[in-house]
Amino acid sequence: MPVKHYQNFNSGIKVKRRPIRALLKLMLKLLVFGLIVFFLVLLLFRWVPIPTSAFIYQQNALARQSPKVYEPAHYQWVSLEQISPNLAIAVIAAEDQRFAEHWGLDTIEIQQALADSRKDGKTPRGASTITQQVAKNLFLWNGRSYSRKFLELALSFALEVVWSKERILEVYLNIAQFGDAIFGAKAASERLFDKPPSELSLEEAALLAAVLPKPAISDVNDPSPHTIKKQQWILKQVKQLDGWHYLKKLK
Repeated sequence: MPVKHYQNFNSGIKVKRRPIRALLKLMLKLLVFGLIVFFLVLLLFRWVPIPTSAFIYQQNALARQSPKVYEPAHYQWVSLEQISPNLAIAVIAAEDQRFAEHWGLDTIEIQQALADSRKDGKTPRGASTITQQVAKNLFLWNGRSYSRKFLELALSFALEVVWSKERILEVYLNIAQFGDAIFGAKAASERLFDKPPSELSLEEAALLAAVLPKPAISDVNDPSPHTIKKQQWILKQVKQLDGWHYLKKLK
């Protein structure tokens, strides 16, 4: 009776499995290496000025492609000490009043937004924290998708782990868009108010914070009634947060 060569059959399976295992190991190593590099970059930018952001890069790319339609981004980094505390507290009052308390995700605000949507029957309003907006503006793209939101949340947690609250706020004030092709406190203050960011009054700061939801179509020099109403609301919120004293919580 002829002998069946089962060994050859099994060895064929092993040969097929080896390349798959090798590929999976390589992918795992690349993932670990990528995460290490990412955290090293985050650690570096805990102190080094941010040279650009994903949104600033996109603005400059549009300007290169269609220079007659788009302006290049107006952007220049300044330290938190060179920015008026009026702008810092106005932005917190407008965008994220529990900024000092959460770890990148404001669950209370999310629950309130969902409750409001159920009550009004509308799409839930945005409940992004300042940390989430830094993650989005710095690394991601505009738009809505589950994959982008997942990345945003993961990046937000990483920022909260590696950076201090003051650093997150400093980066946000430097890369947030305050007007058409105007990014950051320095460009906004100089181009819209003709003064350095350290000299912004509380009313001016509240007006800048009021345009953050739609900076590309808002005009600080000719604000709409809605923008004025938002500015007045922000001023009231700043008072309720105890003004500059709130900023001590970030240290």
